[in-house]
Amino acid sequence: MAETQTYAEAMKLTDDTVNDAIRILATSQGNVDEIEHAVETGGLTSFTWDYELSRPPLVKLYEKAKSSQWNGTTDLDWSIEVDQLKLAQENAATNLRAQMMREYASKDKTCPLYGWTDSDFDKLSIEFQNWLLSQFLHGEQGALVCTAKIVEQVPWIDAKYYGATQVMDEARHVEVFARYLDSKLSGHYPINVHLEALLDEIIRDSRWDMTYLGMQIMVEGLALAAFGFMHMMTSEPLLKKLLRYVMSDEARHVAFGVLSLKEVYDDMSAAELRERQEFAYEAAVRMRDRFLMQEVWERLGVGAKEMVTWQLQQSNSDDEFTPFLFSKIVPNLKKLGLLDTEDPWLRDRFTEMGAIEFENFVDTGDEYEALDEVAKDRAAS
Repeated sequence: MAETQTYAEAMKLTDDTVNDAIRILATSQGNVDEIEHAVETGGLTSFTWDYELSRPPLVKLYEKAKSSQWNGTTDLDWSIEVDQLKLAQENAATNLRAQMMREYASKDKTCPLYGWTDSDFDKLSIEFQNWLLSQFLHGEQGALVCTAKIVEQVPWIDAKYYGATQVMDEARHVEVFARYLDSKLSGHYPINVHLEALLDEIIRDSRWDMTYLGMQIMVEGLALAAFGFMHMMTSEPLLKKLLRYVMSDEARHVAFGVLSLKEVYDDMSAAELRERQEFAYEAAVRMRDRFLMQEVWERLGVGAKEMVTWQLQQSNSDDEFTPFLFSKIVPNLKKLGLLDTEDPWLRDRFTEMGAIEFENFVDTGDEYEALDEVAKDRAAS
């Protein structure tokens, strides 16, 4: 690909480029020391003079959000000491993806990690922690900005009320992830280029339902699954409670998208739904590309192209982590009617990604109350 291509041109997906390492690496992070990042946005600011609460599921969600607020300063014990090396080793021991890489590196001479020592893998585990929490942090700021846009643009007062509570949630998430990275781990990573491009596209689109779809269903849905994965892996008490509380909020956020968009998509034409299917798939691929961790390989001196190519060549049966990331997204897209419309196009795409097995999991619109860890802790105290 020519170096003069824009990210959007380089990201254009065809059957031949979905698993192309050159496409994935076509645009690297620009200025890693960048502090401010501006995106041109369009769209209308919507006021409503109808204050009747006419959507009971959203009203119920709003009441739950008001009662489940928590304080990152006082509800988490920041005095807990974190041994990052010990934490990294424990996480790697329970992470099937890490175990797979270690196994391949011991016997597969085509693996770029072939011949790595235990010390090398310890460094990888530490960098993975720093990288993953950094991407969570950046994603939460993306959610903060996108939810503020939803409050501005959505025409329903019930949705504006709930969205305002999510803005507070997202500010709290940015606060606690930044504090954990700064005080307990050993460094930040810049935002991954694929995550940044997806956030830019979501924010740039003037249609408020696309902001919902991109952020509430896709980004927040993946985050909910990823937080659950990390929560299962870690035994570190501060991070474990932090993730439990963030997951409580995230479940409501995803439910907000499911409950809102179901009404909208029931009335859309086949052509409009196909556009949203294609957007959901492109978002899924970008998030998959993000988890190929090109920044980590570059920092560790491993050829990013070689490592990304090798990862893409592994079969889905060898990688339980990537499909699991979509375990919240697939059932929610099915609930919205996007998994199957007039043809199985999006179903086929998720089948190829190895994630279709999650389609019959409970959707988050029905699940969020069971995930309210804040309420459980208060009831037990």
